[in-house]
Amino acid sequence: MPPVSPKLSTVSQHFIIGTAGHVDHGKTALIRALTGAETDRLREEQERGMSIDLGFADFKLPSGRHAGVIDVPGHERFLKNMLAGAGGIDLVLLVIAADEGVMPQTREHLDILNILQTRRGVVAITKADLVDEEWLELVQEDIRGVLKGTFLAHAPMVPVSSITGAGISDLRNLLDQMAEDVPTRTIVGPWRLPIDRVFTIRGFGTVVTGTLIAGVARVGDRVEVLPRRVESRIRSLQVHGASVDFAEAGTRVAVNLAGLEVEDIERGDVASPPGVYTATQALDARLDVLESCPREVRNRTRVRVYLGTAEVLARLNLLDAEVLEPGQSGLVQLRLETPTVAAKGDRYVLRFYSPMDTIGGGTIIDPSPVRHKRFDAAVLANMAVKEKGTPEELVAETVQRSNLTPIAPQAIGQALGMPLEEVRRLVGELKEQGELVGLEGETVVHRHRLDAAGHQVVSTLSEYHAAQPMRTGMSREELRSRLSRQMDAKGFNLILGRLEAEGKIVSEGGRVRLASHSPQFTPEQQRIAEAFEQGLLADPFNAPFYEDLRSAAGLPAKPAQEVWEALIDNGLVVRITADVFLHRKAVDQAIARVREYLAENKTITAAQFRDLLGTSRKYAVPLMEYLDAQRVTRRLGDARELF
Repeated sequence: MPPVSPKLSTVSQHFIIGTAGHVDHGKTALIRALTGAETDRLREEQERGMSIDLGFADFKLPSGRHAGVIDVPGHERFLKNMLAGAGGIDLVLLVIAADEGVMPQTREHLDILNILQTRRGVVAITKADLVDEEWLELVQEDIRGVLKGTFLAHAPMVPVSSITGAGISDLRNLLDQMAEDVPTRTIVGPWRLPIDRVFTIRGFGTVVTGTLIAGVARVGDRVEVLPRRVESRIRSLQVHGASVDFAEAGTRVAVNLAGLEVEDIERGDVASPPGVYTATQALDARLDVLESCPREVRNRTRVRVYLGTAEVLARLNLLDAEVLEPGQSGLVQLRLETPTVAAKGDRYVLRFYSPMDTIGGGTIIDPSPVRHKRFDAAVLANMAVKEKGTPEELVAETVQRSNLTPIAPQAIGQALGMPLEEVRRLVGELKEQGELVGLEGETVVHRHRLDAAGHQVVSTLSEYHAAQPMRTGMSREELRSRLSRQMDAKGFNLILGRLEAEGKIVSEGGRVRLASHSPQFTPEQQRIAEAFEQGLLADPFNAPFYEDLRSAAGLPAKPAQEVWEALIDNGLVVRITADVFLHRKAVDQAIARVREYLAENKTITAAQFRDLLGTSRKYAVPLMEYLDAQRVTRRLGDARELF
C-alpha cells in the first residue's frame, strides 16, 4: 500500500518540542518516558549517561496529533549542539531536577531561548521521587523566581519521575493542550532546511535531517546544498518515521538525497531549491546584549555566530556604538570567516570566541550586505528602514532603546516618523498589556528595562549584605556607582522607588538595604559594640573620642574600627563633627530637651544650651550646629529658635 501523505494546507500543523536544561537533570530519561524512544544514539552517550549530540524522537499525543522531540545536551561543552537544535522549537520543555534546582546551564539555555524568541513552554521538575513535598515546594518557588520576567514566567510546572512514571501522563496531556495554541507556520514561499544530522542508510544512501523552517519540500524536488553549492534531488522523505510525498514547514523531516556522499555535507549546511538562496560572508543585524553578559562588547571582537544549525566564526563590527555594555542593543555587521546561509528575520545567537560566554543575539536585517563604514548616517537610516516591524513592535523597541530614561509619545513619534495620535494609541495598548510602564505625564519606560535593573539592584544589595552583615545598608552613591553606566540619577531614583513600593528594599538616611535584611553581629562583634555603647552613654553629652573609648575598653584595633564604622552606618552612633561622636540616645534626648525648652522660652543661646545639657562648649557648639543642619533649630543672631 502506498504511503498516505497528509493533506496540503495553507499553514503548517506540526508541533516540535525541544528540551532544555542542565546536564544530568534527566532530559533524555524524561523523553524516554514520554515517547518510549532512546535519543542517546551514540555509544559514548550511553556509556557516560550524558547527551553529547542532538537526539530526536516522535510520539503521538492523546488527541492523536504527532509531536516531534529534539533532545538537546545540557553540558556547557556541548552547548553548540544545543544551539543547533533550538531554532526549530515550537514549545520548550525546560527540565529542572528536583534534587538540584536551577543550575548554570538552566540559566544559559533560558537566555538562549529568549534570544531565539521562543514564546511557549512547560517546566518539568524531574526526579520528584527523590525529594519530599516540602522540598519540592521550595524548588518550585525558586524556579518561579528565576523565570520571572522571561517567557516562562507563567509557564505550568509539572513534577515528574521518569523512574516511577509519576506525572508523565499529566505532562503528556498538558503538552497536548498547549499544542492547540502553538501558532502555525506559513508554508508560503520556497522551502528551506537547516541540516542538523548527516548519515548513510545502507540501500538508500545519504540522509539529512532537520526542521523544515519554510515552504513545502516534495519528493522529486531539485536540491542545492549551501554554502557548498552541490546539487541533488529528493529521492524520498520521512516524517515521524513514515514515508510521505511532501513535508511542510515546522516538520522534523529526514531527506534522502540522491547522488551525494556523507562527506559532501555537514551540520550547518542548508538545503533548498537551486538558485533561491545564496551563501554570504556578511550579515547586517540587530544585536541585543544579555544583561548577564560578563563583559562589554567591543568593535572587532572575534565571535561565534549560531544561525540555524551552523556555527561560524566572525568579526563583530559595531556600526552605531563604540562599545556595547550588558543590556544594551546596537546595529552590527558580522564579517564571517566562512560562508553561511541566512534570510531576513532569522534569529541568531552570539558568543565570545574565548572563553565561550554567551553575548546575546538578535535578528538578521540584511543577509547579503555590502561592507559598511561605521557611524555612517545614511547606512544607519537604511538599516532602520529594513529593520522595521509592526507599529507595536516599533514603539516597544523605541522605548526599550531609551533604557531607563522615560520617553514621551512625542519623542517616540519623532524617532519613528509616526503620527502622534497613533503613537499614543499604541502606547496605551502596550501599557494595558504590561509591556510599558507609565510614569509622570505621558512618559513611559519598558518593563524589561525596569525588571532587569531592579534585579541588578537586588543582586548588588544581596552581595553587599553577605560581605557586610553588620551594616544596615549600602550608601545610595556607592550602590549607584556599582550599577550600569546607563543608570543616570533619574533612572536610579525610579528603580529604587519601584522596588521600595514593591516592598523589596528600604531606602532611608542615605542608605539602601533589602527589606529582609537586619544587621548581624558575631558574639565578639556584639561585645565590642556594647563596650562602645557603654562608653558613649557613661556621660552622654561629654562622650570620649573614639581612640579614648577603644583604649579604655581594651579593644583590638581592626575589629573595633569595623564595628565602629558599622555602628555609624546603622545610625546608633551619630557623627557630629570629624572628632565628636554621640550615641543616638543622647542626640534624641538633646532634641527633646531643646524642643521642650524652646516651647517655653522661644530662643536659646549657646551658654543656655550648654547648661541645659550639662556639657562643655567643646560639645555644645558642634551639637547646636548639627541640630541646625537637621532642621530642628535655626540661628537667630546669637541664639536659636525652633525651625
